[in-house]
Amino acid sequence: MLNENEIKKQICEIGKRIYDRRMVAANDGNISVKLGENEFLCTPTGVSKGFMTPEYICKVDAKGNVIEANEGFRPSSEIKMHMRVYQKRPDVGAVVHAHPVFATSFAIAGIPLTQPIMPEAVISLGSVPIAEYGTPSTMEIPDNVEKYLPYYDAVLLENHGALTWSTDLTAAYMKMESVEFYAELLYRARMLGGPKEFDRQTVEKLYEVRKKMGLAGRHPADWETSKEK
Repeated sequence: MLNENEIKKQICEIGKRIYDRRMVAANDGNISVKLGENEFLCTPTGVSKGFMTPEYICKVDAKGNVIEANEGFRPSSEIKMHMRVYQKRPDVGAVVHAHPVFATSFAIAGIPLTQPIMPEAVISLGSVPIAEYGTPSTMEIPDNVEKYLPYYDAVLLENHGALTWSTDLTAAYMKMESVEFYAELLYRARMLGGPKEFDRQTVEKLYEVRKKMGLAGRHPADWETSKEK
């Protein structure tokens, strides 16, 4: 298990990956990691995620109040969104928010990522809904995201970006990569005349593969197939 300083370093590393992959611009995006029931590490506001060092990272409680922060740094204004995920999903250990180009383009266009077009996307994500628009730094975003939390591990944020969560920071970041790759493939397939979607039987077979793999998190395979029985 990583200690607190190692987790701070990991947050900086993931922040740089997000920045280098053009999933954020300037000071956009935010990252958090759960340390315990009332302790969380998070990225600060007004700082590029590509240039952070461990002393930038803030520690907050479950309400987003500062526990520790070096002078000149304060938690991201979007920490409310992260805390709602932790509150409603006790299994979650990390949350990532970014503005990946293709996924955010779908969010701006109001198009959820629901078309089953490749096995990996069906198995890892199933589908990615769009949470209704909310004003940044207010309770509107967490309130609009909440209804999706029991069923998914990723959402698009209408006219805003994407939000992913998982058991640990690496897994949460990988979800963000998967969302963006899925969105890019879907976009490019549409430019070629439209994707060829899997039929329902093929999707159900892939859902069974996911169940046998024992993957953590929430997924349409957990409720769509049981709903039909």
